[in-house]
Amino acid sequence: MGQKKGSHTEKVVFRRNTTQQKEVVIQKLREQGYRITKQRQLLLDIIFAEERTDCKDIYYEAVRRDKKIGMATVYRMLSVLEHMGVLVRSNAYKFPDDYVFVIGNNCKIKFDDGSVLMLSSSQWNTVILKGLQVCGYESKGNIQSIKVQGASI
Repeated sequence: MGQKKGSHTEKVVFRRNTTQQKEVVIQKLREQGYRITKQRQLLLDIIFAEERTDCKDIYYEAVRRDKKIGMATVYRMLSVLEHMGVLVRSNAYKFPDDYVFVIGNNCKIKFDDGSVLMLSSSQWNTVILKGLQVCGYESKGNIQSIKVQGASI
């Protein structure tokens, strides 16, 4: 049942996400020097709109909307998103279940029981710093970034 890496039938699994979360991904792409081309925007629209699909489905939908897009463009975009920690591959791409999206001044945390907690940036910072102190770690400055199971925040 194992599929060869790079196979055109490799499954891609995505959870529905909000427009705000897509904007966070776009911002991360820009921060890493990627231009948001019409083709990248199109692929993000398709990726964020689907519950579950494979690379060929994304490609076919993209070609339906833009005849000039190629399969390699789809794979490169998925690879970039994986490298950024936005997607995780384990014979399938998916958003990590515990991925934390910082949206504007809010932090949305989704727990495995399905509950969601919204915190302001300052509340999130306080929670992390106090948690570190309780565990015996001394703060050596402001938090710049946090990495959760391979997903950069």
